[in-house]
Amino acid sequence: MPGAPDGYRIECDDCLKAPRPWQDGRAALLYQGRAKALVLALKHGDRAELARPAARWMVQAGRDLLRPGMLIAPVPLHWTRLIRRRYNQSALLAQHLGRETGLTVCPDLLIRTMRTPVLDGKTAAERSDTLANAISVHPKRRHRMQGRDVLLVDDVMTSGATLAACARVCRASGANHIFVLALARVAKDT
Repeated sequence: MPGAPDGYRIECDDCLKAPRPWQDGRAALLYQGRAKALVLALKHGDRAELARPAARWMVQAGRDLLRPGMLIAPVPLHWTRLIRRRYNQSALLAQHLGRETGLTVCPDLLIRTMRTPVLDGKTAAERSDTLANAISVHPKRRHRMQGRDVLLVDDVMTSGATLAACARVCRASGANHIFVLALARVAKDT
């Protein structure tokens, strides 16, 4: 959803059909080719060192989203998935974004309260249904977002269902504007 040089907002077809519960969003890469390989290496290949350069690309892509006092929060993993992977790739990206921008990061602002199945192959509606009530705000962190802009960070945006679920709970918990920044975005076939 980049802004045009003339100041008018440009929105993708998906955003026009189903408005997103966030103010604005960006992705640094298209999820294809080498970018896809990089994301998969970070996510499943135990290549945590890739988060630092990836965060730099994300800062470049999302520079116009960043606001003073903004709180950065990663999309959460369920604790069982976190144990299997040993780290949350979105949290690593968020930590490096914080270092690059000087903005505050709250790695456990959101929690995944239910273990959800892998969303690969599901439609946008199925993804949304699967994530209903699966994400909530950490009760001891809710105060950190009240009245603040929040930047949600994820590794890959497919349909936007996960980021939408996160944005809705942030909004319901008193966040000001919600922005999203992903390392990669799945391109729709036309």
